[in-house]
Amino acid sequence: MQSYDAILVVSFGGPEGKEDVIPFLQNVLRGKNVPISRMEEVAHHYYHFGGVSPINSHCRVLIAALRAELDRHEIRLPIYWGNRNWHPLLEDTVRAMAFDGIKKVLAFFTSAYSSYSSCRQYLEDVTRAQCIVGDSAPSIDKIRSFYNHPNFIEVNAENLDRALQAVPVDRRELVHVAFTAHSIPTAMARNCPYEMQLQEACRLVAAKVNQKNWQLVFQSRSGPPSQPWLGPDIGDHLRELRVQSIEDVVILPIGFITDHMEVIYDLDIETAKLADEIGINMIRAATAGAAPRFIEMIRLLIEERLSPSKAKFVILGNEVPPDACPPDCCPSGAVPVPNGPVTSPG
Repeated sequence: MQSYDAILVVSFGGPEGKEDVIPFLQNVLRGKNVPISRMEEVAHHYYHFGGVSPINSHCRVLIAALRAELDRHEIRLPIYWGNRNWHPLLEDTVRAMAFDGIKKVLAFFTSAYSSYSSCRQYLEDVTRAQCIVGDSAPSIDKIRSFYNHPNFIEVNAENLDRALQAVPVDRRELVHVAFTAHSIPTAMARNCPYEMQLQEACRLVAAKVNQKNWQLVFQSRSGPPSQPWLGPDIGDHLRELRVQSIEDVVILPIGFITDHMEVIYDLDIETAKLADEIGINMIRAATAGAAPRFIEMIRLLIEERLSPSKAKFVILGNEVPPDACPPDCCPSGAVPVPNGPVTSPG
């Protein structure tokens, strides 16, 4: 039996008012050579929603649901919450845990996949917060990635099936599914299993609902045209589908566990506008959010680490991701990027 004193939910963070937007983006862009014009462009995405990102409210709902789930199973560990880029910031949360006498923490990162932006950068931020707090900072272990966990696949499959039911019956056989994820530079993608994990998650979800017409595509790239990023882009994909006379497309943002700004703006506004312009009926499937089976998954992942004898669940035949990331996993592949990224797949 492993001993932990607390659970830590680690997320990206987001502004909760217009006055937060620029300071938040400055945190995201710290150390990056990104023009002011690019930051202002992204800021307007947030201003469209009153300066409020949905991610913090989603984290609060997730934490409340997780608290209830842990209580039902008599796991009496306190839950803390720390973000990379906005309050509650990781540094403040680690300091609060140290003040409370917490010594050993199990962390759930709100990203299902492995890349520099969606995993290693979070680990670096955790380490940085521990260093700032000093010797009293607790040790923090990350829960394994869960892209192929049966619960994660099931929740996405249910959301996909619900969206497919919204397509007129006489056109349902020809409907196309576009699974989307945040694009990353190809130099970064070469150094991590991000794309492979996404492909596998898409395959498993599509198989669950017997959907044969599907493709993994990418969204929200922010680098200059001269720098290769993962594609195809969702916009280009929709245009190609229209050339093929496809009438209905269901978009499932499988790369996100909740509705980030990249979902509610890049998909629900920009992509929906494009679909309308080119004459495609676009339906956006829900993200996992705080679905009961997803919250159950987090509890099962916690129990794996509390008791190593517990079964580790994956889809039959799939590899179980390791508990701990190798020290050299998912390097950034960084090159100077004059226009981004300003967002994260996590």
